[in-house]
Amino acid sequence: MPRNGPQPVDRHLPTEEARDLLALTRELAQREILPRAAEEEDSGHFPRDTFSLIGEAGLLGLPYAEEHGGGGQPYEVYLQVLEELAAARLTVGLGVSVHTLACHALAHFGTKEQRAEHLPAMLGGALLGAYCLSEPAAGSDAASLNTRAVLRDGSWTIDGTKAWITHGGVADFYTVLARSGAEGPRGITAFLVPADSPGLTAAQPERKMGMKGSPTAQVHFDGVSVPDSRRVGEEGQGFSIALSALDSGRLGIAACAVGVAQGALDEALAYTLARKQFGRPLVDFQGLRFMLADMATKIEAGRALYLAAARLRDAGRDFSRQAAMAKLFCTDAAMQVTTDAVQLLGGYGYTVDFPVERYMREAKVLQIVEGTNQIQRMVIARHLAGPESKP
Repeated sequence: MPRNGPQPVDRHLPTEEARDLLALTRELAQREILPRAAEEEDSGHFPRDTFSLIGEAGLLGLPYAEEHGGGGQPYEVYLQVLEELAAARLTVGLGVSVHTLACHALAHFGTKEQRAEHLPAMLGGALLGAYCLSEPAAGSDAASLNTRAVLRDGSWTIDGTKAWITHGGVADFYTVLARSGAEGPRGITAFLVPADSPGLTAAQPERKMGMKGSPTAQVHFDGVSVPDSRRVGEEGQGFSIALSALDSGRLGIAACAVGVAQGALDEALAYTLARKQFGRPLVDFQGLRFMLADMATKIEAGRALYLAAARLRDAGRDFSRQAAMAKLFCTDAAMQVTTDAVQLLGGYGYTVDFPVERYMREAKVLQIVEGTNQIQRMVIARHLAGPESKP
């Protein structure tokens, strides 16, 4: 009897162009990204050439307008591209998501002149971005950030430190949220800061348990001068800009989580089909078949959830609650699926000779970034029951 094995995801895409785009993405992932993933992650190599290749293929600006060099694709399509990239290597999938997040402020809140000047290089792959919101003492409570921007003679001077910055030290530009006014969310403004600005430096990358090829570092601003022409949005509008970007970014994390989980399932299925014990393939043992079935069900449910939220976004409807739900469910599912994949491979799953241990380590960070899953539960509960009563 012929046995099934890992197959490309059966996707329901809105156009023939989208189908071609996903086919291109999968081909690039299988040919250029996956074969190098294990070695480069082990050595901590950042694949800048891969991001250049992705940019040349038109995959770095998919959800933005074509008039500025973007792909003009709905989020429903963009997120499935992210999923395919993350299934091959999370450093790449998450990197594209972070770059897209870094472009959000300018694309949605910049002036016509700002968009025309900066977006083509940002969306076309010539520049790679980073997003600077979190600080050493302002993580989940982002509205309490302390990095300060002071306006003098038409130019802003930025001082402070940002923390946990993906692409810190390798990005070409930073979208920076800084305090320009009073305490609280209304005193924050957004800026587009070139990486080569005098006074802008990055610390040594954090030593992480996973995603070693993706640099995460503190970024220091010591009297960095930024002309007012690089202020994005109105003064004091920065926090609302940040929140709107995070809703979209959470969908990116959800899609990446499903990609990691799918990659782990594919490895586990291939292994249990090939490996024999007691004279039978592992996949013939009911307990293991049930684990595979549960893993596949979690992945399909997560994919449906993030796509439903993306379709709300594409329709111009509010999707904040659904984005939080997708981020929460998909990343928790990825943690469970990757853990089960390690279990299914037994002792081999615990070695670096197979990628499932890397998938498991990478899945953990997805429960933390862009709002921990505890924060997502708070967001969801507020949508359901209103804000918490103050003591």
